[in-house]
Amino acid sequence: MSILEMRTRRRKPANRAGTASGRSAAKKKRIDAHKRKLLFAMLIAGIGFLLIIVKLFDVSIIKGKSWTQKAMSQWTRVTSLKAERGRILDRNGTTLASSYTTYQVCLNPQNIQESDRERIASILSMYLGMDYDTVMNKITKTRKKYPNDPDNHERVLYSQIKLKDQVDKEVISKLNSMQLGSGVSYYSDVKRDYPESGYYAQLIGFTNIDGDGQTGVELTYNKYLAGEDGYQKADTDRDNNPVPGGEEEYVESIPGADVILTVDTGFQGILENALSEACAINNAKSASGILMNPQTGEILAIGAYPTFDSSNPPRSDAKTLLELSKNRIVTDTYEPGSTFKVITLASALESGAIDVSARFQCKGSMLVRGEKIKCWKSGGHGEESLAEAVANSCNPAFMTMALKMGVDTFYDYIFRFGFDEPTGSGVMGETSGTVTHKKYIRDADLARIGFGQSISCTGMQLISAFNACINGGELLKPYVVSEIVDQSGNVLMKNERTVVRRVVSPTTSAAIRSFLRGVVENGSGKNAQVPGYSVGGKTGTSQKYDEKGQVSSSKLVASFIGFAPVDDPQFVCLIIVDEPQVPQVYGSTVAAPFVQQVLAAALSYAGVTPDIESEIATVPNVKGMTVDEAQRALSHAGLTAIYLESEKDSTVSNQSPAANTQVVRGSTVMLYSTGYTFFSELDEEVEKVKVPNVIGKDRIDAQDALKKVGLIMDYDRQNCAGTAYYQDITEDYEVPVGTVIHVQFEVKKKNSN
Repeated sequence: MSILEMRTRRRKPANRAGTASGRSAAKKKRIDAHKRKLLFAMLIAGIGFLLIIVKLFDVSIIKGKSWTQKAMSQWTRVTSLKAERGRILDRNGTTLASSYTTYQVCLNPQNIQESDRERIASILSMYLGMDYDTVMNKITKTRKKYPNDPDNHERVLYSQIKLKDQVDKEVISKLNSMQLGSGVSYYSDVKRDYPESGYYAQLIGFTNIDGDGQTGVELTYNKYLAGEDGYQKADTDRDNNPVPGGEEEYVESIPGADVILTVDTGFQGILENALSEACAINNAKSASGILMNPQTGEILAIGAYPTFDSSNPPRSDAKTLLELSKNRIVTDTYEPGSTFKVITLASALESGAIDVSARFQCKGSMLVRGEKIKCWKSGGHGEESLAEAVANSCNPAFMTMALKMGVDTFYDYIFRFGFDEPTGSGVMGETSGTVTHKKYIRDADLARIGFGQSISCTGMQLISAFNACINGGELLKPYVVSEIVDQSGNVLMKNERTVVRRVVSPTTSAAIRSFLRGVVENGSGKNAQVPGYSVGGKTGTSQKYDEKGQVSSSKLVASFIGFAPVDDPQFVCLIIVDEPQVPQVYGSTVAAPFVQQVLAAALSYAGVTPDIESEIATVPNVKGMTVDEAQRALSHAGLTAIYLESEKDSTVSNQSPAANTQVVRGSTVMLYSTGYTFFSELDEEVEKVKVPNVIGKDRIDAQDALKKVGLIMDYDRQNCAGTAYYQDITEDYEVPVGTVIHVQFEVKKKNSN
């Protein structure tokens, strides 16, 4: 055997071992590959399982409630049971707002045969006043395909469709007689009714179609009035039909509580009639008013004109509806003018800045730190007592009071009287006026605040402060809701007389009542006198601002606030007339007669015993007469006419008070003529002058004499020779600067002898 063969044989065992090792390695690789595949499969399965867990968690936990509700909606039918809304009543139990049963008409399309659709659509559209095509579309409308439908048929969504709300019972009775079958269902509903819809529009407000309050008391006290809705739940099949023997659940609705107000429908009618007349006679933008009991803070009547019908509000015109819905006594702010002088008087007396024996000197203006501030009366009032200053509404007297108090003391009383914050009356939309921070107030500003300028407030703030001046000195919280009572008789809320704070002493209050009585008996408030009763009050004429923030010469606010009887006030009334468009704007003629009308009717309605004896006169009807004829007729009746001399030959188109009104003898009657010479009694802004005598003067001299004092001469250009023999406004009569004086001239014939 060769050496080569021997070596070859020796290598063979080694080759067999290497082959086995290779096979083992290949097998191991195959096993590892299987393991990797198995691990990958397990990983994929794990991820899938994890995703399933996450999805189950999402469906059952996160979205479980939502899916449950959806499922419930498919196998149950829930019918809402509307709660009956609570009533709104006046102080005497008269219903001002109530609810009555109406019905909701619903469709069940799955129960209506195709052959019967047209008949049912025709009947429903006719009796419900709906468009036929609209009803037909609701009956036949296809919504979606149901899943897993073997025939792949498109089917309607089996749910109930609401067709119309608030259908009257009579209509439902007619529909029932038409044999419409189970395709039409009816459910009881409620509708709001306002028996006194001619009154209370701004105070009570109205609800929307769903019965929720939108304005007024309906909105402010909605949570009490609304009650709690109930429901009826029943198991149904996929076609929304009740399942025989299925579960039913019934939760009864809880009726809303009754809201009892402090107002009286008798008083409300008196006030609203006066406001509509004030607006009409004065051709005003609006008129607002309030009647209160100054001893308790109860609001007896409140409103504004123009107004609307609560049962049928003009919903199509949102802007108009918003304006008409404002209860302007609480929503609108204004400069109170001379009515604020009552607050200045009370503050000055109580602080000791003056006493009842104080005297003043009025020269027609007052110089305050170099700024000349005028009185409304040109030439001034001269020397006057405090009582005379109040009756004369003398600006310099009240400026003196304000300056004597100083900004700190006066501001303390302004805030104590409740200005610069809402009163909390409960009337919707109440705002607060503006009291400029005292650090910005100069002496001239303080002087102006003393007579009611450079400060703004709401009517509610003013009357609330005024009450404190006349009721013995207590600032009371005004309120319009007496109590809220649920259907079981439980009192949920109750308001009563609430003293916010004492502002002035009873002695000061008594003095103020006496001074304000003098305003009515001897001053500008004569038109507020009520036969048989003592009356106190204060007039006010204030400025407004135009779009540029400038004082308007023609847009004014006239107001009057009055109370009676003086020694024991039972009623206080404030009427504000916004932008009266009449020849003369005076609070005494634009607003005072209507406060008199309200107080006279309220005292009689309440049966208040007269406290004085008065000589009564009946206002004659002077419409259609010339101003001169009307003046004579009124004089014969014991009354005084107010008119413009320049319009003496014009025809009377209106009068205030109205014909046949009973007033105190000596009262004034405002005559509105077909002529039109606008001026106002705006405090400080209107300067009056005395008419000079031009009789005997030639045209040039007469014109110069009138021009010198700020008056304008009117004359016949064809007959102006000679000397003046007639002037329509006599010598020394006070008229506003700019008044036209009509003068006639003649040439005197020479004596032939």
